[in-house]
Amino acid sequence: MSKNVMSLERLIASVKQHPEISRAGMILCHNGIVRGCDRSGENLVSTLRVAVDRSAIERIRSWAESRPGIVAVAIEAFEGEFQVGEDLLYVVVAGDVRENVFSVMRETVERIKAEGVHKAELYLE
Repeated sequence: MSKNVMSLERLIASVKQHPEISRAGMILCHNGIVRGCDRSGENLVSTLRVAVDRSAIERIRSWAESRPGIVAVAIEAFEGEFQVGEDLLYVVVAGDVRENVFSVMRETVERIKAEGVHKAELYLE
């Protein structure tokens, strides 16, 4: 289990060390956590099990970093069993202007959810 090996603050600090960080005008962060109910709002979550495809995460990170205006991207996806409120995913995107950074963040998170992690929610009875 690789729960919270990296803090969001350390991930931001690593992005700030990028040799071309002076090209960035902003850093945007995503901190995904375990929600207390499923997306429908009908079932209460007791535990979330997460498996991470590390090669898919790296492909997504590399793609995101290649987008126009993007300087650096860091992703930390945690694997194992999690309780409500626990951190699951950190994404940090540094880039030139907000239009580029916001769009890349959104697509990066969507791709991670679709291709890079597999989740199973366990519900309260």
